[in-house]
Amino acid sequence: MENPQEKITKISQELRCNPTSLSVAEYLDQHDEIKHLRQDFLIPKISELPPSDLSLVDGSEDCVYFVGNSLGLQPKNAKKYIDEELDKWAKMGSHGHLEGSRPWVWAEENLEDLMAKIVGAKPEEVALMNGLTVNLHLLMLSFYKPTPKRHKIILEDRAFPSDHYAVESQIRLRGFNPDDSMLLIKPREGEEMIRTEDIVSVIEREGDSVAVVMLGAVQYYTGQFFNMEAITKAGHAKGCFVGFDCAHAVGNVELRLHDWNVDFACWCTYKYVNSGAGGLAGAFIHQTHSHTVRPALVGWWGHDLKTRFQMNNELELQSGVNGFRLSNQPILLVCPLQASLEIFNKTSMKELRKKSVLLTGYLEYLIKHYYSKDESNPDKPFIKIISPSEPEERGCQLSLCFSLPIRDVFKELEKRGIACDMREPDVLRVAPVPLYNTFTDVHRFITVLGSALSACNKLQES
Repeated sequence: MENPQEKITKISQELRCNPTSLSVAEYLDQHDEIKHLRQDFLIPKISELPPSDLSLVDGSEDCVYFVGNSLGLQPKNAKKYIDEELDKWAKMGSHGHLEGSRPWVWAEENLEDLMAKIVGAKPEEVALMNGLTVNLHLLMLSFYKPTPKRHKIILEDRAFPSDHYAVESQIRLRGFNPDDSMLLIKPREGEEMIRTEDIVSVIEREGDSVAVVMLGAVQYYTGQFFNMEAITKAGHAKGCFVGFDCAHAVGNVELRLHDWNVDFACWCTYKYVNSGAGGLAGAFIHQTHSHTVRPALVGWWGHDLKTRFQMNNELELQSGVNGFRLSNQPILLVCPLQASLEIFNKTSMKELRKKSVLLTGYLEYLIKHYYSKDESNPDKPFIKIISPSEPEERGCQLSLCFSLPIRDVFKELEKRGIACDMREPDVLRVAPVPLYNTFTDVHRFITVLGSALSACNKLQES
């Protein structure tokens, strides 16, 4: 993986300018091979953002949208596709189930090939259905089969609340106590990241009592990208099933769920996959389990499509993850997901990841240049990056801690047209997304950040 700092230094030397110069950002944008993808999205205008203060803005119209890790931008075709289905419904009524470019009866199945490419799976290993937590529960019901000797679930400390609650409730559902059966892995004292060797060590030590290892692929708070291949291998060596919540990984980092032999995974699609708030979620079950792991709960949509409408109530369950379907998918959620996946299909995760590493590396470089802690000037505001410094250990997100109150920083950035994400207790999550963010966005963010920190400093002094 090319070192971003070395590339930035090399470019600045070629341009004969300072590495922090806007010229470097403009050069990187000019040579960005996937810059055209930005035009497929709607970029919010600063004037349309409720907290903005136009008197503090530098004249730019588009906001700097660094919150795709929470909600991705709207693809331009999303409204078109939704309007098409509303029009079809109005004109054709129930005939829309079988007619048109996306017949309602199997509309989501037309997208699973595209989704499979993004997660590194075979199409038959992927289903688009439900919401993330519903899918996690459905998968856990089948993969978590605790016994008195093997009943623990390994989860990272400070996992996303929905994962934590789902695991707790699955343990209680089987008659066990989360205090005994939930094994939380924490970072070492004084560290933010959970080392891979520590995860593997816990699996090796506790594995005989562990039923499932269930981690977030990319940790939402720190942005750490776990070594999924190594963790899966360690879990399998101890006889554990291994699954991942890929909500912050899908569309963000290169995944190879099939090749890594991950047993199961689930994800939402409204973050980096841009399907809109509450969009249709995804699930994965490795093909090795296609005939051995069955759903604990079944619905009509898990029945084979060829005979589904014979209505004889004799279940012909589809194999693998497709048998986990419960009901037909809301067509109005299929539409924006299709619009986004078509954009992904114009490139590859390899190309997106290549740009992402440089884009986030550029952000890291500028933050360290301007806002590192200065021991000789203790009054100067500083920023600590708690995300991993190695590009292969993170996605596009940098999690930032400030020497100034985080809420003040967040508010001052919002006023100036910067959309990012604050998480309690003290982290600002900043995510330059390669599909639609630019290097100029990064440079502008750094410039605006200086103004925001100055305003916060004055608040502290007053």
